[in-house]
Amino acid sequence: MPVSSADLALAQRLADAAGAVIRPYFRRDFGGETKADHSPVTRADREAEAAMRRLLDAEAPGDGIVGEEYGDKPGVTGRQWVLDPIDGTRSFTVGRAIFGTLIALVEDGWPVLGIIDQPVQRERWVGVAGRPTLFNGQATRTRTCVQLEGAIVATTSPHLFADGDVPHYMALVAAASGGRARQGPVYGGDCYNYGLLASGHLDIVAESGLQLYDFAALVPVVEGAGGRMCDWNGEPLTASSDGHVLAIGDPARTDDVLEALRATHHDH
Repeated sequence: MPVSSADLALAQRLADAAGAVIRPYFRRDFGGETKADHSPVTRADREAEAAMRRLLDAEAPGDGIVGEEYGDKPGVTGRQWVLDPIDGTRSFTVGRAIFGTLIALVEDGWPVLGIIDQPVQRERWVGVAGRPTLFNGQATRTRTCVQLEGAIVATTSPHLFADGDVPHYMALVAAASGGRARQGPVYGGDCYNYGLLASGHLDIVAESGLQLYDFAALVPVVEGAGGRMCDWNGEPLTASSDGHVLAIGDPARTDDVLEALRATHHDH
């Protein structure tokens, strides 16, 4: 079922509602605490997700909801709204405006609409399956990358990777840097990196250990801008993906990236 103008308008209102909650907490007392999995959470995370859920309960009561803070609400339509009120809570808590609110609409397991919203800088990427990605209302595109060597690779932090994944990531970094002592990857950024890739500022983002609410919104944004989203085996990302995520700005480099990941750093 194609994404309707009503769906898109609702998604935009969800982002507006979350931003209105988050902005007053930024670089102020946000009431931080640590969750059972040792990840940080703040009042801003919880209140922003609650605001989005109130809107959805009122306007799309039959749809399911998957949220980072308040779990799953089953639906009856085969559609789920997937919410991460602050993707990059660590950046938020240290005053870096490179976190974002993620909103996705998933139909039968496939992400068909995604928003990456940076509420402090008021930057918003909107992706809809089959349509060009918009950045603050204007079409935006990934950039060409003629070879893997020299490509700019980003990740939030290899400390967040699942066990055993770091050597594969380091092999990709080595292939991109061509073995020369260069600046290396870009660290930090969470969902913001995928917006930057969609707008042609980065070439590759590689992450592991992500949840559906971390990646669902990214898929329509990156692919609508001409990029490719897949797992570390090159398979498309769906609700059943295992959390290994790649964004490749120039799809022509996909095989090079997958080959580099399959090597390990010790082979070089």
